[in-house]
Amino acid sequence: MAELIEFETDRLSLRQWLSRDRDPFFELNSDPKVMEYFPSLLTREESDRMADKCHSLITERGWGFWAAELKESNQFVGFVGLHIPSDQLPFSPCVEIGWRLAYQHWGKGLATEAANGALNVAFEVLHLREIVAFTAVGNYRSRAVMERLRMQESGTFDHHQVPEGSALRKHCLYRLAYETRDA
Repeated sequence: MAELIEFETDRLSLRQWLSRDRDPFFELNSDPKVMEYFPSLLTREESDRMADKCHSLITERGWGFWAAELKESNQFVGFVGLHIPSDQLPFSPCVEIGWRLAYQHWGKGLATEAANGALNVAFEVLHLREIVAFTAVGNYRSRAVMERLRMQESGTFDHHQVPEGSALRKHCLYRLAYETRDA
């Protein structure tokens, strides 16, 4: 078991998952707006399994996709963090940055705020050299967050977990190297 890394931003606490996160996490995973760029909504069982996996990876490594909550209310808003994809991707091995927030928290800068904190952990605590992010080509909201993080677009690829013929199969890749983060 690794030393647990948790952190705060101006408005958010990024922390280990708690059992109370399961209900609001399922709500966002079953929201068609939130899951628009994923192949399907998650069932309760799939959502709980994902929360358990996020918890166990943080326990194992000390970091991962952290539960994000508003500091002023302790309200769970989603997750933001770092992950080593288990799938073999064209750019593996890698560490990705990702986020998924409940719809009512979109448009407030929370994903960018928390992701900047996660990048600080990646580069200053974990001493990683590069972080990647990827999403369906049409997911302009997530791509805008990637660009606000100063990540650079680095081509496209077909995500093998998305069925052939799906409009979501084509993904774009963004990269951010430690050396260029503050350039």
